[in-house]
Amino acid sequence: MSDALLSIKNLSAGYGDFVAVESVDLAVKKGQIVSLIGINGAGKTTLMHTVAGLHKPASGKVLFGGEDITGLPADKIVAKGLSLVPQGGRCFTRMSVQDNLLMGSFPRSARKNAKQTLEHIYELFPDLGEMKQRPAGNLSGGQRQMVAIGRALMGDPECLIFDEISLGLSPAVINDIYKKIKRINEEENTSIILIEQDIHRALKASDAFYVMLKGRVALSGQSDEIDSETLKKAYFGI
Repeated sequence: MSDALLSIKNLSAGYGDFVAVESVDLAVKKGQIVSLIGINGAGKTTLMHTVAGLHKPASGKVLFGGEDITGLPADKIVAKGLSLVPQGGRCFTRMSVQDNLLMGSFPRSARKNAKQTLEHIYELFPDLGEMKQRPAGNLSGGQRQMVAIGRALMGDPECLIFDEISLGLSPAVINDIYKKIKRINEEENTSIILIEQDIHRALKASDAFYVMLKGRVALSGQSDEIDSETLKKAYFGI
């Protein structure tokens, strides 16, 4: 896709002799929300960890903004505008909420606007503003997930990858977080990748989708054009 912000080409990755991701092609346009769907073990997280610089690829390329970022360390990739929000709302538990957020502003390009970005995050997540001096380890799971999202936003990303952020959270919290993701996308024109197991939620939230099965892309298309039976077959490999 020539107009893609993120372009993954023939990417493979694994652990020793085990191939977790094999010959994957995927593209995300500027301002697009793309869902990456699949059962546990399908290769979704390994693929995105490889893209984000947390895992070394075996072969293939990752292009971001037309630049080859294949195999770069994670901090260099974040500085270029691509950030990952991991599963489980991972935070520095003994640090305050605000210090956790400020950790995300290390890229040189993000530092000059760190104060304004911080204010924007507190406006986006009012609970964090009220608890900014509280240790992050004292927050609820949903609040820690908000901190993780806010920390990623502090780097002023062009593209955000959300790795199954709904796991372990209540339906009300999930709905609220997904509304905030939609707002981030619309207000900042930020590209979004949603790693999800929930087919319905993924399609409802995204413009386009990719289904992964056994490390490969089994199906892709526009989220509003796919029928449930075809998607189900690709999802379960039946």
